[in-house]
Amino acid sequence: MAVRACGLIIYRRLQSAPSSKVTDGIEYLLLQTSYGTHHWTPPKGHVDAGEDDLQTAFRETQEEAGLQASQLTLIEGYKKELHYPAHGKPKTVVYWLAEVKDCNTEIKLSEEHQAFQWLKLEDACKFAEYEDMQATLKEAHEFLCSKK
Repeated sequence: MAVRACGLIIYRRLQSAPSSKVTDGIEYLLLQTSYGTHHWTPPKGHVDAGEDDLQTAFRETQEEAGLQASQLTLIEGYKKELHYPAHGKPKTVVYWLAEVKDCNTEIKLSEEHQAFQWLKLEDACKFAEYEDMQATLKEAHEFLCSKK
């Protein structure tokens, strides 16, 4: 059976961004794992028994980044499923898009991660080395751009 994980692509809008281009002020939150290859990823994790996918995404975000559901706004209409092999087994990861209500909200990492960064799309894609994650970030960004 495929391993199932869920998470949130979290972004913030910087107030200082020039109003001419709304998307210039968007930064994405990536966390660097403290294990394995120390890859960068949005907060995500395995679904626990009795949990639905979205509950998992919010729980993992709280555990890994210290962000409560009340500090986030879930963006309607965006959901992305990725399918790839992990440790020789098929894995499905479901992501939603969420905005931090206060762009100065403190990030509190769990032991699973050693660093975090807020990154503009181009840099976020450089940090997220997996092609499907890069494509997902770009797709989420285009989705946000299309909403304005």
